[in-house]
Amino acid sequence: MRDAIIVHNLGKCFNRYHTEKPTTIMEAALSGLRRMHPVEKFWALRQISFTVSPGEMLGVIGHNGAGKSTLLQLIGGVGYPNEGKVQTNGRIGALLDLGAGFHGDLTGRENTFVTAIVAGLTQREVATRFDRIVAFAELEHFIDNPVRTYSTGMQMRLAFSVAVHTEPKVLLVDEFLSVGDLSFQAKCLERIWQLKAQGCAIVFISHDAGQVQHLCDRALWLRQGEVVAYGEPEVVAGQYVSEMRSQTLQRTPMHPPQYTQSGKELKVRENRFGSLEAEITHVHLSPSGDLKGGDPLCIELEYFTPQPIEAPIFCISISREEGQVCLDTNTQAMGISTPVIQGKGRVKVYCDRLDLGGGQYFVDVGIFEKNWEYAYDYHWHVYPLMIHAPSSGKGSLIPPMRWDVSTPVFKLSSPAQDS
Repeated sequence: MRDAIIVHNLGKCFNRYHTEKPTTIMEAALSGLRRMHPVEKFWALRQISFTVSPGEMLGVIGHNGAGKSTLLQLIGGVGYPNEGKVQTNGRIGALLDLGAGFHGDLTGRENTFVTAIVAGLTQREVATRFDRIVAFAELEHFIDNPVRTYSTGMQMRLAFSVAVHTEPKVLLVDEFLSVGDLSFQAKCLERIWQLKAQGCAIVFISHDAGQVQHLCDRALWLRQGEVVAYGEPEVVAGQYVSEMRSQTLQRTPMHPPQYTQSGKELKVRENRFGSLEAEITHVHLSPSGDLKGGDPLCIELEYFTPQPIEAPIFCISISREEGQVCLDTNTQAMGISTPVIQGKGRVKVYCDRLDLGGGQYFVDVGIFEKNWEYAYDYHWHVYPLMIHAPSSGKGSLIPPMRWDVSTPVFKLSSPAQDS
């Protein structure tokens, strides 16, 4: 069986220009064409080699600027390498920027046909799959509205649904688990598993080493465009987390213990990590940390930073006592721009419904450096969340569902009839 993706000695070089480079012909003419030439060249990727077989998922991890997105673009045919080669076998489905290819004035129906045909389907094939695409995206009542009237989440759901219904042999995914709410994320994951079982080769980019460890068959760790480690997900993800934790701990000052409003002790280096350049001063759950499965939840995070901090990443996750992550979201993955922050501020996350199985959970909150290199402040297993719902067994998710069990009807004969 031949590999679906072959990357050999891949290298991609870019030019870096002066920050005051002219942006118009008039500016260039007035400046005498100064600052038009590149200041220097830099390698976004260098000497990258790996293969992905049909039915295999490769996870790619690394800080921002490591070259992950450039790698995905080159595999998807966006641009050409300066060194080495990329070879793919089969139709490519790319989730590089969900919804980026949609035209705002076209309806959801029209965008679905355009996007799917560009991906390689015929008009008849799109028509055959159209109802399934719309049903998966849960947009039956909005599909004939212009896409500009859609929320970001609706656009992402439709883009994901189109991509996974084109029956790709190669799927390139950038943070697919950030799409929609918990129920829709579970549906996305199930669809990913179906494609994988059908022989689709998948390359999955994530900042979350835990996702890569649990979902992928192999992992690739990039740093500044070069391979740091490549191999078993448990080993590679463990090394990545260990380095990030080490950098964070090196920056974590030894402060006396602090206490939350509920009296929970925040022990530095045990359940609180970070440089404390930005501090999480208060976390409030509404309703309180005791609710029924399917109830809404608002997580409010208050922070303070004495000095300006550029483009921090706010993250919130919900995990079980044993550490299993059930929800992981952050401002960067959701495309939310965070400007320079200074002083006091507040961030809120609204979950319309929290479809978790019954049991004890924790809300973990953090503020990270813009490239994920270390945490400014991270609170782990500090804020308890008790969900009152039926047990979910081995999983954590209990979305709205119903059972329909058909049982055969047996006609019991009487002894007289038998005789």
